[in-house]
Amino acid sequence: MSSPSTPTRGRPARLDRDRTVDTALDLLDEVGLDALTMRRLADAMDVQAGALYRYFATKDDLLTAMAERMLAGLAATDSDPDTDGDGDWSERLATLARAMRTALLARRDGARVYAGTHATGPHTLGFAEAVVDVLRTAGFGEEDAARSLMALAHFTIGHTLEEQAALRPSGDGGASDPERLRLAAEPERYPQLAAVLPTLTSGDFAAHFDFGLSLLLRGLRALEHS
Repeated sequence: MSSPSTPTRGRPARLDRDRTVDTALDLLDEVGLDALTMRRLADAMDVQAGALYRYFATKDDLLTAMAERMLAGLAATDSDPDTDGDGDWSERLATLARAMRTALLARRDGARVYAGTHATGPHTLGFAEAVVDVLRTAGFGEEDAARSLMALAHFTIGHTLEEQAALRPSGDGGASDPERLRLAAEPERYPQLAAVLPTLTSGDFAAHFDFGLSLLLRGLRALEHS
């Protein structure tokens, strides 16, 4: 008798690594990270849960593969033939950071999945290579380039974590986080905070991201000339 992952005559294999990751990402979109379990994934693939461990020893291994898949194509973001090392390196970094945010937002809880892993596959390494290449071509030293890569990635992942958390339904029927903040920030007690509430409670996350990204890039620009 064939195993759950062994194809029968005339039928494609029900289980392989790529299909498992694809199904896991689809399931992530459907149920979210908290409800994504190996058993639930096995049910979605119509196999025994133990069959998944042929490719992924733990759920963390699966999440790492999912994180790697989410960054597919990011390295090509900086492959414009009209862009060279003498171009605006800060705008090239901004393009890469925005592409990473878009990739994480494309999946439900995408930033949470990625933040908990340390993927070393070709998509993740290709993205990192592209960032470091931009920086070193611009004249940054090895240490500054490495730390700049971490700062850019950490800012992008952290911002996207907060963005996806803010967009996640509370499920309790209560007031949303922005509404709670409006109610709590009483003008008599917190006049300065109340004055900036329209921006603090704005749902324009792209504007929030671009502002923070511009601050980071200005800091790198200052480092470049120090």
